[in-house]
Amino acid sequence: MMSTPSTTSAQETNAATAVRPKLAVYKFSSCDGCQLSLLNLEDELLALANAVEIAFFLEARRAVVPPPYDVGLVEGSISTPEEAERIQQVRRDCRTLITIGACATSGGIQALKNWGDTEEFVRYVYAHPEYIDTLDTATPIAAHVFVDFELRGCPVNERQLLELITAHLAGRRPNIPSHSVCIECKRKGYPCVLVSQAEPCLGPVTHAGCGALCPSCSRACYGCFGPMEHPNVESLGSWLNERQARGHRELSHMFRSFNGYLEPFKQASESHERRANQV
Repeated sequence: MMSTPSTTSAQETNAATAVRPKLAVYKFSSCDGCQLSLLNLEDELLALANAVEIAFFLEARRAVVPPPYDVGLVEGSISTPEEAERIQQVRRDCRTLITIGACATSGGIQALKNWGDTEEFVRYVYAHPEYIDTLDTATPIAAHVFVDFELRGCPVNERQLLELITAHLAGRRPNIPSHSVCIECKRKGYPCVLVSQAEPCLGPVTHAGCGALCPSCSRACYGCFGPMEHPNVESLGSWLNERQARGHRELSHMFRSFNGYLEPFKQASESHERRANQV
């Protein structure tokens, strides 16, 4: 006995749904900006939703499909004891774990507390510090579990995020550039703010992905995509110190921002801090 067309169509739809990879999106200590980058894909997000099953994404939907998940996207740093435990379960639930954004890949701006007294910060900020349960440090996800891929940015580039997910679905390596912001400036014909305006620009050591946004506005790059592959931070620091008379204290603060706890920015900031203290 042959099935009716409507029954056949329903069966095909169910079969297509069954084979779709499950995508989960998690939030830890962060501002949600990288999750919003995914939502900002708009039309592409609809196509993505047809290619994968969005199984867990509290920013976008209430329904939750139980694990395991094929791909997990993680935003945010590990800043509390609860998060340190939860990330272990997330790793077990996801076949592939991808960290997105500065918080997840470097600890983010909250990692600035790693160089200070956390208890003192809590006393100053909160009216009832006894209710705050926090770790002494804010650390990237990779400091706690194995991570399959890291996508830099504060926030991430939405096109790079789409490329990363698409590449995983296609079973190929993602085409994510590893060169510096300077390459983007040159390709777009922007004047070098480091040379022409004597601005302390981190473009020569910063990972590409922003489209040279700040230099396009005649502003110096401040490293929101973190260090590029094999950055020569020592050379840039020496150049800024000798050619622009930037003090070691200022240079330490330059490297210690969104991605300050990510090597080698961390090494550079601590090196300049030691030199500043020796003066």
